[in-house]
Amino acid sequence: MKINIMLGVSSAAAQIEGGGFVHTWSGWYEKGRIHDGSNPARANDHLNRWKEDIDLMAQMGITIYRLSVEWARLEPAKGRFDKEAVMWYRRLLEYMKSKGISPLLTLHHFTNPLWFEESGGFAEPANIPVFLDFVEFAVRQFGDLVNEYVTINEPNVFAVMGYHTGVFPPGKKSVIAAMKVQSVMACCHIQAYSLIHRLRKEMGYADTKAGFAHHARVFVPKNGRNIRHRICACVSSWMFQDALTSACLLGKFAFPLKNYSKAPRGQYADFLGLNYYTRSTVTSLADGVREGCARNDLGWEIYPEGIETSARGLYRLLERPVYITENGTCDNNDSFRCRYIYDHLKILENSVLPVERYYHWCFTDNFEWCEGESARFGLVHVDFDTQKRTIKKSGDFYRAIIKNKNVTEEMYNEYVNAQKYNVQ
Repeated sequence: MKINIMLGVSSAAAQIEGGGFVHTWSGWYEKGRIHDGSNPARANDHLNRWKEDIDLMAQMGITIYRLSVEWARLEPAKGRFDKEAVMWYRRLLEYMKSKGISPLLTLHHFTNPLWFEESGGFAEPANIPVFLDFVEFAVRQFGDLVNEYVTINEPNVFAVMGYHTGVFPPGKKSVIAAMKVQSVMACCHIQAYSLIHRLRKEMGYADTKAGFAHHARVFVPKNGRNIRHRICACVSSWMFQDALTSACLLGKFAFPLKNYSKAPRGQYADFLGLNYYTRSTVTSLADGVREGCARNDLGWEIYPEGIETSARGLYRLLERPVYITENGTCDNNDSFRCRYIYDHLKILENSVLPVERYYHWCFTDNFEWCEGESARFGLVHVDFDTQKRTIKKSGDFYRAIIKNKNVTEEMYNEYVNAQKYNVQ
């Protein structure tokens, strides 16, 4: 199988850096809301081991890396920016580029500074300019090193998990609040997109690209002949992802979303960022997993065909290059990750869509939000007690794909053939 897509890796600052910065997820840990009790202050100690990690990426042949900056670290108090934090990120970006690794920089990836959260966070439309002030600061500080940006990671997951199910901070349980947060974040993305382009143009650069990373999945009725199941699948898809997609990509706000910033309709993405993991099989307005399907170690269905279906849904709205900004699986024993990677890349390579990049989630095992250190998604194993990094078999497979730009029969037999999914 020939591989024409650029292959890279993804991460998020709060999940790897460590260092004890005060943000919503450090607060969530203090409230005892991390399942295994692990502390994001430890994470991967990337704060101190960043050169080791970048060297390991280079060793594996990785040339594109999606990373994020930690807002609470850069702006620990409103309007007060930390010069030391700026220099740390600049050193990281400069070292990456010296190793031939190009950054795709995410400006918001799930964590808020506590001062922002206490002011209402993204549930308050008046805070849109506050987020934009941070975006302007980040672009002015890193705009000479970064030309590609993700404004916000998974605004729908942030809203639903934090304001509807209450699993993420701030732990609220209101559909109305979740839809309001989606609306505010869509406004933030649209204005940030325009701001990034304006600032980079003022700085003399013409090669700017910006978009958002959208978590999309396939929603299907458990029984296709059951009208209730079909309606619930359509409503779930609209409320979770489709309304937001239209708002963020085109500025078209439809119920239940509201255009608080009165942004005009337009085109607000230079690439289609897709985070894809699973399919939902529904019987009601709630998530569900099909019986007898392949599942990962968190119980999510493994459904490779959905990555193309989800990408096609975005492309119908706006014809732009597709970046798979996240795709990966929780496989704690690395027993089926090679097959997972192969199956998803095969679907993408056979697609007629302009899929240009694939960022595997994630490079190393990390602090996986509510699961803490117990859920392993990495190509590289991390012993969190010693912080020792060890490339997994799946990491060796990924390195071989990058090197050969191909999956040969020999590679398939060595890495994929014997691996089987867990079926439940």
